[in-house]
Amino acid sequence: MTPLGSRDDRAIGAERIFDGERMLRDRVVVLRGGQIADITADPPADLPLVRLPAGAVLAPGFIDLQVNGGGGVLLNDDSSVAGIARIAAAHRQGGTTALLPTLITDTRPAIRAAIEGIAAAIAAGIPGILGLHLEGPFLSPQRIGIHDPGRLAEFGPGDADLMTGLGTRGITLVTLAPERVPAGAVASLVARGARVCAGHTADAGPAIRAAMAEGLTGFTHLFNAMSQIGPREIGTVGIALSETATFAGIIADGHHVGDDQLRLALRLKGHDRLMLVTDAMPPVGDIRADTSFTLFGRRIGRTGDRLTGEDGTLAGAAITMAQAVRHMSTRGGASLEEALAMASLTPARFLGLDTRLGRIAPGFAADLVALSAETDVLATWIGGEQAP
Repeated sequence: MTPLGSRDDRAIGAERIFDGERMLRDRVVVLRGGQIADITADPPADLPLVRLPAGAVLAPGFIDLQVNGGGGVLLNDDSSVAGIARIAAAHRQGGTTALLPTLITDTRPAIRAAIEGIAAAIAAGIPGILGLHLEGPFLSPQRIGIHDPGRLAEFGPGDADLMTGLGTRGITLVTLAPERVPAGAVASLVARGARVCAGHTADAGPAIRAAMAEGLTGFTHLFNAMSQIGPREIGTVGIALSETATFAGIIADGHHVGDDQLRLALRLKGHDRLMLVTDAMPPVGDIRADTSFTLFGRRIGRTGDRLTGEDGTLAGAAITMAQAVRHMSTRGGASLEEALAMASLTPARFLGLDTRLGRIAPGFAADLVALSAETDVLATWIGGEQAP
């Protein structure tokens, strides 16, 4: 039997294998050339076999669309290849095999630097980097959260080209407040290949619907930093929950969203449109005892897995995707299968990557996570290569 650390073609056996849609029992997944070659009851004789411990589950690797930092690194502060690699490595420990490093509201030079850093990281083959999420700077000052209000900007000539400067080198996701950009701005971003989400928005509904008509397809961290449902105004939350063609990310950490709201969102949106995200900050995967950090001159403190500014404002999260899956499946009303799909196949669908990511099926990338019965991460593989 081959140790988990082997990087050769192999077969992985488990009592439970979640293929992206259903749980299979007592099967073996065959990996060849960095892809899934087969799922079978009988391991091939020509490959070494890894057997996961009793009670473990093998699932598609997690895909996180909102990763501000990790391993002690904040993307806004360090968009070098080395910094991006540290972020990805930190989140791989939590089961994430693909991610969008996220730049929160910053200057245009910082946006350019992040784009070039991500492009360089992809070119260098840093495992798991899909592209870039630009969260801001076109956000509402009324729903700014922990973002720096001094770095908010008006959408102007050249910004569509700026925001989509990554081009075909990777995926670009843009979060904006629809009421803060002119008519046609969302369409111009979408035409250049970006996916656009509404977030940090105070709009009661009209601007959101206009943006959807231009190609907006998602909502960033549902319930947080957005207009709520009122007696006569549907708000961003209401539109996100009622529009079945859209996707929504949600932070299942017990702090950003109440458990009742998690259950409500799951019931109305469904696990095939609701996506788990971490909104993670530098303390994730940072082994230092003191994991406070500075965000644009503001000290961010940590109490357990709760991050706040000195005024108590939530400042991102300190969870991994495995923790989000655990919370969603034990307190958020989801079955384990639903929570795993919310962390893998659903975000793959949103990004248009569901023909190669998010499933354990022949021809798909061998991006996998092995979880214990308690949903602790035992191992991860990207392209068939296991993390060191």
